[in-house]
Amino acid sequence: MRIRGDLFWAWADPMLHHRTHDETLSDGTFIDVQVRLSRTGNTQMFIGVYAAGGMALHEEVFDSRPGESMTRAMAWGVGRARRIALDGPGAVGARPTARPSVQVADAQARPPTGG
Repeated sequence: MRIRGDLFWAWADPMLHHRTHDETLSDGTFIDVQVRLSRTGNTQMFIGVYAAGGMALHEEVFDSRPGESMTRAMAWGVGRARRIALDGPGAVGARPTARPSVQVADAQARPPTGG
């Protein structure tokens, strides 16, 4: 069970078409990468990294991935999530200045969800 942070809840919109990649790493860390098309056709992405017990370790949102399909964004996001899980957010520059549309939150939790 994951304990989602405020950033996830602000990003979530079940009405939009999306794809999800969930993966549990060997140490029990769980990664959740979701990509979707916004109402205006932009590819958007959510990356979540959660401790084995479910606590949010890192969440970030990309409001736009210009020129990327959902498939390409998903592949990039899964790689980034794995690096964050293994090396920590600082290892991948978790607060990039090149993408001003990125929002990052670390462990601002809400009640647990089942999925």
